[in-house]
Amino acid sequence: AAAGLSYVGAYVINTYKSYDNFLQDKYAVLPAVIIICVAVVMFIIGLIGCCATFRESRVGLGLFLAIILVIFIAEVSAFVLGFVYREKRKTDVQGTMRSVFEKYDGKNPESTVVDYLQEQLHCCGVKNYSDWTTTQWFNSTGNNSVPLSCCRRDTKNCTGRLDQPQEL
Repeated sequence: AAAGLSYVGAYVINTYKSYDNFLQDKYAVLPAVIIICVAVVMFIIGLIGCCATFRESRVGLGLFLAIILVIFIAEVSAFVLGFVYREKRKTDVQGTMRSVFEKYDGKNPESTVVDYLQEQLHCCGVKNYSDWTTTQWFNSTGNNSVPLSCCRRDTKNCTGRLDQPQEL
């Protein structure tokens, strides 16, 4: 379990690097760090449990049970807090995404991240392709289209024009 959690924590940190322009809050990676710390603690607790079982120590097994109960309570608390604050995180991420989309010009590093995000997640805009109509880039191009990263992978000759939403 500790190895699995370590992998998940490392994967989240690695994935975070791809989307860090959308998350202004640098504490967004904190859950992944906590997961890795929990994995280390679980490994140590597992060793305590194995040693206590091997020696048949009642004190060691009691300590192991107490630690497992504390961890269970912490997991339930984390779940409840995550459930309670999920809308706030969603609103924060959407607001940050809108500000990054506003800076899109097709050339700067934020533009590259927006294109990467849309291609990887198979999406267009924050909620849908109509989000692009309020951006400065859309108004400056004057061709009534969205970036080509909004195009579906299976379509050929996609121009990103809004009059062909089936291609987006």
